[in-house]
Amino acid sequence: MIVDQFIDIAVKRGELAELDRVYVTNRLLDLLGWSEKRAVAVDAAADRLAILDQLTELAVESGVIGEALTEREIWQSKVMDLFVPRPSELNAEFWELYERSPREATDYFYEVSKASDYIKTRSIAKNIEYLVETMYGELEMTINLSKPEKDPKQIALEKTVKTVAYPLCPLCVENEGYAGRVDFPARTNHRIIRMQVGDEVWGLQYSPYAYYDEHCIFLSAEHRPMVIERETFARLVEITRQFPDYFVGSNADLPIVGGSILSHDHYQGGGHQFAMVKAPVHKAFPNYLWEAFPDVTVEIVKWPMSVIRLRSASATAIVDAADAILQKWKGYSDASVGILAYSGKERHNTITPIANRCVVDGESLFELSLVLRNNRRTAEHPDGLFHPHQTLHHIKKENIGLIEVMGLAVLPPRLKPELEEVAHYLLDQPNEMADYHREWADELGRDGGFEAETVDYFLQQEVGKVFLQVLTDAGVFKDTENGNRAFGRFMKSVMETGE
Repeated sequence: MIVDQFIDIAVKRGELAELDRVYVTNRLLDLLGWSEKRAVAVDAAADRLAILDQLTELAVESGVIGEALTEREIWQSKVMDLFVPRPSELNAEFWELYERSPREATDYFYEVSKASDYIKTRSIAKNIEYLVETMYGELEMTINLSKPEKDPKQIALEKTVKTVAYPLCPLCVENEGYAGRVDFPARTNHRIIRMQVGDEVWGLQYSPYAYYDEHCIFLSAEHRPMVIERETFARLVEITRQFPDYFVGSNADLPIVGGSILSHDHYQGGGHQFAMVKAPVHKAFPNYLWEAFPDVTVEIVKWPMSVIRLRSASATAIVDAADAILQKWKGYSDASVGILAYSGKERHNTITPIANRCVVDGESLFELSLVLRNNRRTAEHPDGLFHPHQTLHHIKKENIGLIEVMGLAVLPPRLKPELEEVAHYLLDQPNEMADYHREWADELGRDGGFEAETVDYFLQQEVGKVFLQVLTDAGVFKDTENGNRAFGRFMKSVMETGE
């Protein structure tokens, strides 16, 4: 029977003790709206997610839930929660494993998050991913198809929902175990690892719709706005001390150049190594030049955005050096390259910081990459001077946040069908290409000669070139002779002022 087969999987995986079988069976029957087991056929080779889908259809047939996507997700989250340890149990296991190895602890939590369908592995697999070679290394391209689009039933339900202010945002710790509602994601099977960062309680969780390997989120237990300050650098460095296999970074704290959720202090991390981290050095500064921080190595990174890379064996020294750069950058202007620190009282300058551990000549070091950002608008560029310019908006117009900064393009799902129409256009086939792609497509098709077998690859590479230009637009000091001189002037001003 379907219920027994579903529970058998959990028992074999060690997620459920045999002694708990009857209890969980009855819980599942209640969720199905059944008063007893039913003889429902199921493919003996079906995996647990396929069976979960079948169970969901049975719940719809029973009238327990409606057909809207949100109702299905809420119900599935409740079902999978039956096989996830309670927060106290999971945290105890995590930290017991951590005593042996941080890697063992994160591997355990990551597997639990995937097995419980909290991480939407099937949806993530739909994403289109490929690499594009550039002068700065391989940029990673993703057309994000993982988040399902709202159907008409979902939209109709949202019109009837009453506004609720709990949890305050999707990142609050109050999401743990929250059932969800029509306008808020299901989180019954969600778990958060509690950890100490400095003198504060923080949480570690994984992203449901991951963009890269072990995409995780570190979040403050307190709901408070994001801010880039000395304590930010200290927390990032401390997190890499606790989890040396992970990078961790923060979105900037200003609109346009910041992330999508500025209301809750949080960072993103994971086990992925991005192109920016692997990028070579454009210019290295001898340690003696910055007398205030002789134990900190300072480099400008060869990257389309403006990146300062710091390395040190001392957590205190690297944090203090990063803060010195931040304080200088906040008030720094260079009109020759369009950088103005303020418009009246509105501040424009901030930093996107990324921390990781590295080994140089056998020595384990802390590393901080500071990406200089400016959110100034102009009449010519009302969306942001250091933001994707309007000629690129047909491909990418959203904010350039932490992930894109490091070289991974998160492109909108509309591009999948739109690029298919561009391909038809280039092949002189009937098409419904969007008008906003026409100028770009005409430029691409100037020489003609396209073949059906290669046009898709060609377009992928051209989209990669657009993303490279997106990063170039977002860079405050361009990788040009004039831009590099301006970057050098800023670094000189930093090192002359000391701490």
